[in-house]
Amino acid sequence: MNRNALWLLWAGFIVYVIFLAPPLHLEATIKLLINILTLQWTQVNPVILSLFALVGIWLLIYSSLLFFDGRMQSIRFYPFAIASVASGVIGLIPYLALRESNQSFSGEKDKFLKFLDSRAFAYSLTITTVGLVAYAFLGNWDNFIDQFVTDKFIHGMSLALCLFYLLFPTSILDDDIARRNWNKEQMGQLYLFIALTPLFGPLAYLCLRPKIAVSQLVDEL
Repeated sequence: MNRNALWLLWAGFIVYVIFLAPPLHLEATIKLLINILTLQWTQVNPVILSLFALVGIWLLIYSSLLFFDGRMQSIRFYPFAIASVASGVIGLIPYLALRESNQSFSGEKDKFLKFLDSRAFAYSLTITTVGLVAYAFLGNWDNFIDQFVTDKFIHGMSLALCLFYLLFPTSILDDDIARRNWNKEQMGQLYLFIALTPLFGPLAYLCLRPKIAVSQLVDEL
């Protein structure tokens, strides 16, 4: 996906959410966010709570690739990561549009990068996701569908999850694979599973990808 397409997608999504999506019920949205952030989860439909949490899961998946990628870019990823916490995919797309394709990594891995590169992080994220998806099936789906078609916040959040899925198999995935000296052609059907399977494909990638080995690192100094 080229830069122009990403910028059009970004602008189109913002215009759609502001002008074409269902109306915003501000009081209900604030109450929902307060219940979620104050851990009053019994007051929230499990479907909506799970979807809200899955936005965070997607941001962590992207972070596990893009904090490495940002090391080699003229722009760093962390300002966009912070923006994404508040705005989800709206804060992420500009980084994808501004970055250059890069398949290398140099410098030392600090503790944060080592954590993002660890199996413990990948497995924890996967187990948490399985729990969230299972929990969602305990919820009221009719209520969720009703809110999806009538409430801007729920509508936009649901569409953002779809965009997270659609944007993952772009150059960021191929660059990360090459950065780890993993042969894309030899991956075969595994690559298609990773690229095309919603949510669990990227999680499988995090669990299976080779680490960036210390012997591959080049000291910038």
